[in-house]
Amino acid sequence: MSDPRSHEALIDQLGTELVPVRRLLPPWLRTAGWLLVVAAIAAVLLMHYGADPMLRRWAGTPDLGWAGMGAVITAITAAWAAFALGVPGRPAAWAWLPLPGALLWIGASGLGCLRIHVRDLIAPGTQLATMHQSADCLVFIISFSVPLSALLILLLRRACPLRPVLTAVMIGLASAAASASLLEICHSYDAAATDLLTHALAVAVVVAVNAAMGGRLLSRA
Repeated sequence: MSDPRSHEALIDQLGTELVPVRRLLPPWLRTAGWLLVVAAIAAVLLMHYGADPMLRRWAGTPDLGWAGMGAVITAITAAWAAFALGVPGRPAAWAWLPLPGALLWIGASGLGCLRIHVRDLIAPGTQLATMHQSADCLVFIISFSVPLSALLILLLRRACPLRPVLTAVMIGLASAAASASLLEICHSYDAAATDLLTHALAVAVVVAVNAAMGGRLLSRA
């Protein structure tokens, strides 16, 4: 028969080697932490460009303001959904959380495009962007999305999401929407078709890259 004392010694040894697991903060609180970083970037941009040009654009053409608000809501809800999906047992339905904000963002942007082509009304202090000028918007959104995505991935790796690809899609959407929101501060072009297509392409690239690498990015191995 085995010696009970050896079993007790083994249990004691295993117990002393256990490392306490820190409990993850609630999804809304981790979302708020990420948004503080976005807000800090926005503050730097506002110090450089000022808020007056953006507010004049929004006052003269409210559809741009609604589109900007839709992008902000999409960024917040997509980040929240990503953190919620990282909690075991949370349903995949959390991925629908950004839908209302995304619809507002897309719908208001489309109305701005119709405003230009039907009423020939251009937002104050803006011009219609050429394809070359619109490329600057693409570079801006992708460039800011990279560090914002990396931060979300870093914050989510501890959670080890059970749906890494879906979570990565939310990461990409949150980062791209936040970058588009930041672009509003210094965006001197109206919502013409070329500009909207460039924005859509930038968002699609960010989301697609995150989705393609989702399993590896969120793996703790």
